This record gives sequence, structure tokens and C-alpha cells, in this order.
Amino acid sequence: MPSAYLLVSHGSRDPRPDIAVQQLAKLVSQKLPNRENLVGTATLEVNTCPLHQQIYDFAQTALVLGYKRLKILPLFLLPGVHVMTDIPAEVELVKAALGQDMIIDLKPYVGSYGNLEKLLTPTIASIKAEVSILLAHGSRRSGSQQPVETMASNLGVAVAYWSISPNLESRVTELVVAGYQQIAILPYFLFTGGITDAIAQSVEKLKLQFPEVTFKLAPPLGESTELANVIWDLATEGEKVFG
Repeated sequence: MPSAYLLVSHGSRDPRPDIAVQQLAKLVSQKLPNRENLVGTATLEVNTCPLHQQIYDFAQTALVLGYKRLKILPLFLLPGVHVMTDIPAEVELVKAALGQDMIIDLKPYVGSYGNLEKLLTPTIASIKAEVSILLAHGSRRSGSQQPVETMASNLGVAVAYWSISPNLESRVTELVVAGYQQIAILPYFLFTGGITDAIAQSVEKLKLQFPEVTFKLAPPLGESTELANVIWDLATEGEKVFG
């Protein structure tokens, strides 16, 4: 059954993440065996329409073009409230509105991919530092940090969070006290935006606070072919793809 695909991101007033998502959608579309396959984008927040309306409108377009199945792909790295509660609730509203007209298939979020750390391995190898910190956003939802902790363990790096403890400054302080003088910071974020700008500013403050330490700041994951491959794997896991 031919499928349409909708990439759902958080949304931002900063235009850069939206531009990146659009580019990622193009990269995903290149994975499709049929050029007529439909790949769209939607946002959970910062949009004139609620997410369920965006999904419904996209589904209507897909129906007109002959698609009977819509796969929704959440572009989120942690199983926080947005992934576990907000997006599923919006999807249920669309299912109720569409009835039997279209199959709505909510796929796993990007951060659930079993080998996502492979996207970070080349960066860690290229940044020569004594120790690295995986810096994720964090979530107050119980258990949401476990994927990050597991990834950090697999990569052999420390972990810090932007919105919860341990934060970047406290983790850096621990490492400096332990004797490290070369610290790499790996932002575990999908795209450049306001938060990655704020992270860069924090690193500049850390340089002043610890002048004897060399800090190296890596870019976020970005709209790469490798990330598009991850999304495609999640979209088609366990399926024979006809489109």
C-alpha cells in the first residue's frame, strides 16, 4: 500500500530548524522508490494551526493523490511528554476525524533508533579531547533520560542536560576537578537553533571560568543523509516497502 510520510518536529520561532526539517524531508524523499511518494512536515508548536489540523490537512491532500496510508515520524530525541502524550493525542483526533478513509501509522520517535550513536561516533573521533560530554535537552518525565544515559555509556562519554540536573556547568566542574583539561561538548540536538546558540554562549562563559581548560564544541546532528537513513529505517521497519 503506497504511503505518505509526515515529519513532525517541535517547531520554533527561529527559522533555522524549519529550514533544516524541509531539507531533511527532501533527503527522506530521495529514499523512496517512487518519486510520486509524498513527504511533508508539521510542527507540534509555534504554528497557526494545531498539529491535528496540520495532519488532517496533509492527509486530505494525500487522499486526493491516492494514498491510503499516512506514516507520522516524530523528530524528537527523548521520550518526553511531547512524544509519549501530546503527539499521540493529536494523532487520535485525526483518526477520529478520518475514520476508515486512511490508515494513520504513528512510527517510533527518532531517538528510539537502536544505533543512533553511530551518528556521533565520527564526531567524537574527529574531536581530539580527553573527555566528552553528551549534552541533551532533558525531560521531567520519569524515565525519559534512560536512552541518553545508555547512549553515553555506549559511547564512553559523560552526560549533562540543558533543562534538568546535572547541567553543563556542574558536569564540567566535576571533570575539571578530576583533572581533565581537554573537554569536548556534543550537543544531542537535531538542528541548529536558539538552544544551540545558548549552548555556545555557555561554553564561552566556561572558557572564562576555566581558562586552563580547552573546550571543543561540536555541531548538533544536523539534516544529514545519515539522519534521513535513520528516519527511513524507522518508517519501514519490518515492512516490505512499495512506496
